[in-house]
Amino acid sequence: MPAPVVLILAAGRGERFLSSGGCTHKLAALLNGKSVLEHVIQAVETANLRWYLVCPEGGTCGMGKSISLGVHATLQAPGWLILPADLPLIQPSSLQRVAAELEESSIVVPHYQNYSGHPVGFRQEHRAELLALSGDTGAKEIVRRARQGEEAKDIFLSDYGITHDIDTLADLQAAQRLIDLSRD
Repeated sequence: MPAPVVLILAAGRGERFLSSGGCTHKLAALLNGKSVLEHVIQAVETANLRWYLVCPEGGTCGMGKSISLGVHATLQAPGWLILPADLPLIQPSSLQRVAAELEESSIVVPHYQNYSGHPVGFRQEHRAELLALSGDTGAKEIVRRARQGEEAKDIFLSDYGITHDIDTLADLQAAQRLIDLSRD
């Protein structure tokens, strides 16, 4: 099966980051000399996966609408990995693992310890449901229904980066500390 397309969702306002003391949009905030968004794109490219940046005209829309826009722009993809653009610590190997697991299951949900993370993977058979999303409601309901039919697979990864999003200035500072510690 050809690899899925990673939909990098970059359509949020980032208001919590700004209200926490951030001076720029969270995706433009610098982390170890690169923007948060650049870290995410680099991880996807290192994983050797195709990607599409969902950043609509006008700048902001909810999670559901962002997913729908991304799927619409990549209709022929065999599947999609839904990846919020504020996960700069995600490891390329995590992206590759979710993509590989889509060969066996129509939905793949990664977890780090007891927390579900991203990217959540969807195969082509969920296209219509993903296209129907709107507003701030993401794909959780699609995953819930798939679990009832035993179509969703949970995988467990050792990558903290699948759950550590940048919502506040403190999150960014914590990410920088983790990067600094990994160099020691």
